[in-house]
Amino acid sequence: MPRLITPPADEEARAIDLDALVDWCESPAFDPSCEDGLAAAAPMLRALARNRHFLADAAVAELKTRCADQRRFNPYSAQVMLLRPPGGKYVLRAAFWPAVTDHVVRASGTAPFLYHVPHDHGFDFLTIGYLGPGYGSDYHVYDPAGIAGADGEQVPLRFVGRSWLNEGRMLLYRANRDIHAQLPPERLSVSLNILASPAGQGWRRQYRFDTDRGAIAQGMTIASAQMLLELAVGCGDGDALDLADQFARHHPHDAMRLTAWSAIGGSLAGDARLAHWDAGASSDHGLIRAASRRALESLRYG
Repeated sequence: MPRLITPPADEEARAIDLDALVDWCESPAFDPSCEDGLAAAAPMLRALARNRHFLADAAVAELKTRCADQRRFNPYSAQVMLLRPPGGKYVLRAAFWPAVTDHVVRASGTAPFLYHVPHDHGFDFLTIGYLGPGYGSDYHVYDPAGIAGADGEQVPLRFVGRSWLNEGRMLLYRANRDIHAQLPPERLSVSLNILASPAGQGWRRQYRFDTDRGAIAQGMTIASAQMLLELAVGCGDGDALDLADQFARHHPHDAMRLTAWSAIGGSLAGDARLAHWDAGASSDHGLIRAASRRALESLRYG
């Protein structure tokens, strides 16, 4: 379960503005590359959460510029307000959690908010309930050691309970360990997040889980480089195929190796395609092996 961060009895009950939090996060005092380093930001994030006006002020400022900074710097959906442009080692944001009776949910459904979808995260993050009763979560935990990350892969999951991110409650989610299926709040709620953003973050994977079967249902993330490689190979470029072959054998990240291997398979036909997937089915690379076996089953029996 995410780590509950409670304030020590002697913590000063002060409020700060957004600039004060940013200044602290930019200082050498903040090192979000480890769990304890991220947890060290708890007093500062809690102090910002005591400021009951900063978020409304920030929203008004954005609206006056027609959300220019959000359109320029925000890589997230409309559910998220980026509080500062990403600076490297962390991301600071506010997330909005509508109730099922709110217009946005009645218009678009719950899928954009991942309600009732068990998933983990590919990064550590610190979160606090800022406004409203907060979303609920049914929590599971798993050990990522020895997990290849293939769709359908069996993963031992342990259910650890349910809680709500109400105002002032603070949790630290651990990357690729804590799984939660979020439940809609009773009314609109807001959380504040500090996300760790270490080097290579774009290659960290996030998964959707089937908690009934105890399995990874699907990988949820893809790096832009993977999409570019698929595009280049799909256009039939010879250099792209050579590069895909190199990536499939030597790329340091498993996700790109799988993308390269699959792109090559998609470019082949007939016996060549069958031979490619047959070779992959005995690979020592877990993701390639699982994908190749699925492809062979589809070719032979699909």
